[in-house]
Amino acid sequence: MKLILVGAPGAGKGTQAEKLIEKLGIPSISTGNILREHLKKGTELGEKARGFMESGALVPDDLIVDMLKARLSEPDCKEGYILDGYPRTVRQAEALKEMGAGIDRVVSIETDDESIIRRISGRRLCKNCGASYNLLFNKPEKDGVCSKCGSPLIQRDDDREETVRARLEVFHRQTEPVKAYYEKEGILLRVDGTGDIPDVTKKIFDALGLSE
Repeated sequence: MKLILVGAPGAGKGTQAEKLIEKLGIPSISTGNILREHLKKGTELGEKARGFMESGALVPDDLIVDMLKARLSEPDCKEGYILDGYPRTVRQAEALKEMGAGIDRVVSIETDDESIIRRISGRRLCKNCGASYNLLFNKPEKDGVCSKCGSPLIQRDDDREETVRARLEVFHRQTEPVKAYYEKEGILLRVDGTGDIPDVTKKIFDALGLSE
């Protein structure tokens, strides 16, 4: 099964991707990881991308598509894959179709913004041991103090409400047209992302016709 998983930051996309990987035995493909691998290996595509990045420019879509095409031709993708973080634009979705990727389903985990903001802005991290907490569902025993080592807890800049709102705004601006594109293609599945992890997993499996 060839899938695209769409979800706002904090919607649980990564967790649900893991459940699907475990169930279907297919890899998760991240264009960010592919790019880093090409840069690390110093491939021809990687060196081209490096030139754009060092000049402060975005890596062009056609270069990312070439890297993606090469990755999807590898043996572990023969039975399918989950695309993570791609496509982000309608043009990228069209490029994916042009390369003959043959996507079966696009699963959109639908969660309202205010729930996501509460969830992400509730995250806290221990400065010392790295233990993570959440003020909604995994509180420390004592406010602001790590239950494991007693060090102060901090809120990362990425988890502050204003940052989360800005990220959500970008997500909606980029992704809503992509969802509309796949809705027209007849392969978009909208899944309610509220509830605990097993509940959402069941909804996704049911939508895809998979037994748990």
